[in-house]
Amino acid sequence: MVKDPHAPLHEYHQSGDLFIGGIASLSIRVSNFIAFTREPPPTLYEELLIVTKNYQHILALVFAVNEINQNPHILPNVTLGFYIYDSYFTAQATYHATLLLIHTLGRMIPSYKCDTHNNLIAVIGGLDPLISLHVATVVDIYKIPQLIYGPAPMMNDKTPGLSFYQMAPKEGLQYAGILSLLLHFKWTWIGILTSNDEYGDRFVQTVFPLFFQHGICFAFIEKSKKYAIVTEINDMFNQGAKMHDKLIDSKANVVIAHGESFAIVFLRWLPYLSEREHTANKQKGIVWIITAQMELTSIAYQRTWDVDIIHGALSFSIHSNELPGFQQYVESKHPSSTKGDGFIRDFWQHAFSCVFPNKIMGNVDGDICTGEEKVNSLPGPFFEMRMTGHSYSVYNAVYAIAHALHAMSSSRLKHKAMVVKVGLKHSHLQLWQLHHLLRGVSFNNTAGDKVLFDQNGELVAGFDITNWIFSSNQSFHRVKVGRVDPQGLPDQALKINESAITWHNWFNQARPLSVCTKGCHPGSSKKVKEGEPFCCYDCIPCPEGKFSDKADMSDCSTCTEKNYPSKSQDFCIPKFVSFLSYKEPLGLSLAFFALSFSLITGLVLGTFMKHHNTPIVIANNRNLTYTLLISLMLSFLCALLFISQPQKLTCLLRQTAFGIIFSVAVSCVLAKTITVVLAFIATRPGSRMRRWVGKGLANSIVLYCSLIQGGICTVWLATNPPYPDTDLHSVLDEIVLECNEGSMTMFYCALGYMGFLAIISFIVAFLARKLPDSFNEAKFITFSMLVFCSVWLSFIPSYLSSKGKYMVAVEIFSILASSAGLLGCIFSPKCYIIVLRPELNNREQLIRRKA
Repeated sequence: MVKDPHAPLHEYHQSGDLFIGGIASLSIRVSNFIAFTREPPPTLYEELLIVTKNYQHILALVFAVNEINQNPHILPNVTLGFYIYDSYFTAQATYHATLLLIHTLGRMIPSYKCDTHNNLIAVIGGLDPLISLHVATVVDIYKIPQLIYGPAPMMNDKTPGLSFYQMAPKEGLQYAGILSLLLHFKWTWIGILTSNDEYGDRFVQTVFPLFFQHGICFAFIEKSKKYAIVTEINDMFNQGAKMHDKLIDSKANVVIAHGESFAIVFLRWLPYLSEREHTANKQKGIVWIITAQMELTSIAYQRTWDVDIIHGALSFSIHSNELPGFQQYVESKHPSSTKGDGFIRDFWQHAFSCVFPNKIMGNVDGDICTGEEKVNSLPGPFFEMRMTGHSYSVYNAVYAIAHALHAMSSSRLKHKAMVVKVGLKHSHLQLWQLHHLLRGVSFNNTAGDKVLFDQNGELVAGFDITNWIFSSNQSFHRVKVGRVDPQGLPDQALKINESAITWHNWFNQARPLSVCTKGCHPGSSKKVKEGEPFCCYDCIPCPEGKFSDKADMSDCSTCTEKNYPSKSQDFCIPKFVSFLSYKEPLGLSLAFFALSFSLITGLVLGTFMKHHNTPIVIANNRNLTYTLLISLMLSFLCALLFISQPQKLTCLLRQTAFGIIFSVAVSCVLAKTITVVLAFIATRPGSRMRRWVGKGLANSIVLYCSLIQGGICTVWLATNPPYPDTDLHSVLDEIVLECNEGSMTMFYCALGYMGFLAIISFIVAFLARKLPDSFNEAKFITFSMLVFCSVWLSFIPSYLSSKGKYMVAVEIFSILASSAGLLGCIFSPKCYIIVLRPELNNREQLIRRKA
């Protein structure tokens, strides 16, 4: 027989025929260093920090047991009782509490179960993996079923093959859910805060390769040590200061917090710690992703602390639902009305920051507890009226045990083995049977949720994603914003309602970013920075003519010939067919001007023909004038050949017709200029030029000059004529339907020849501009040729720099402008005299001016 250590400070007992053991985690023991040179002193109440939030776990177990005892449909002839002890979050206290469940106090003999009156049928606990492992190493010896309501303990080669039932969902499902959440929000640069133990190491070893494969990098991974000795508090502050500064300095705005159930207590210290001056006051919003093991907990001294650091956090929590009557049951709890509850007084004192009067101690400092304080008035970090995920798991664990016992009692084969009034004489056999029945248990709880285990003894359930929201008055609201469905496909398991999320105030309710590089948008490609993780890179725009249609592309691609990159270079667009048509404003405008000038030319021609016997018409060779006007009219109309979709015939005609007609017009101008010069030379006494003056010379000039241009065009058509063609490369976004000129040499020869005629005409007219004559055209021809040459000299660079249909538009404009220049400069003065000043159009005026 082994002597008992010090009696536990907290226990909760309720009698019954069969007992369920409970290992709670309510108090944190902060003590001085134990040297193991003498018997350790008993734990004092002053050395305890009460995690008041976890008292709900105890209430959930008691509530479930009482419900079952009042339910005639489950174990009608059996009354369930319970023993609940505190683990104090230490191995020593956990082993002690577990042995107390198995043995009566004072009769503790290892490896033997001597007390037949202690009908322990199952143990529920613990909350944290290490606590569960310590419990398992004891209860496994006696084959007592263990139902844990936190994460599964880590197994290694030294751990025996422990069998337990996990009331929390699979850890792997939570990791997959966190990954899906990160990918959903495109958070690829994150930090991790975890515990510096095997459980924290397992978490990092699991998520690091998983997240890395999906393009998520880690800005930092910080591991915090658990401190439970007073002399180590300074070390905790120093480590917390380093963590705080790293959080502030990092570009990561998303941090995964993973650790023990009460780790939020230490997390709330961070805003008050820093190794650098003024850094503690520096503001930065962080999106905390809290794993399901961690609860929103606080210690009494943190009651007035700022909660801004965890405002807007996203917490993975074990799926829970509202249970009928639970909140009313919690509200009815008072220290004076609860029998056998050794936890409630310490819970009450720490939760309400008050002290119960002590007859031995006399007067006490602080507020006095009346016992009538309202639990529903407590802040969320200290207690919640709504059932938490861990409490829900405890509740379901009690019902799983009850349903397994009920199945055992209902079986005819096992009926004789059930002895209710005296006890369990065949306890070992029944516990083996209970193990078997627990694996197959399946039921709907009072909230309507299905409860069942898989083949590995793990609960088939999902996770809720809740948003932690703190109001300005420090009140806490837990809003469900998503769920991880265990039955869903891997890429569809996460359901998230982004619009319901309230982010940290620092983000101004915009979706937070947490990236090393703000992503390369479509239209650019990545260039990894040397010596840094692949999440950190520079973005370079795609080269001209290339595109990238996805974000964070490693390289840009080329579109097909009939497609082109969009302006933002993020996708390919089919090229549209382009040619100068009458349906667009440019083509319609040019056609309008061509017809208008042609009509004006026709009116001028009609005017001259009507006044063909007047001196001003006769004075300048009216036949040449008619020929010039007709050629100008045809030049204007010839511009219409350049508009509309190119065809074989129009391609053959447009340049050659324009070249020949324009050559006739310029030849007429040249002939008129030479005629004027020769006419004045012939008037000198004894001049031999008289025989050259006449219609024959002018007609010869027009004929021969036009024939030369006709010869050039004939050679052009015979050797390499123009033809319809498509241009896929000149204009990025167009398939240009055009007339390929065939031989550009012949094209520029025809154009150059017209330029040559124009220059000769300009020179001759310039020399003859001052000859005396009332109707001398030389000065007007000079201006017309100046306009003509200016237009066509400008045409060459404009034509070469234009692409697609605008090349055609430039040529049409040059045709219209040069023709209009000839028409306006030569004929507008004459039309002015004929129409508006007819008194000047007579021989007397001509003789008077000569005199």
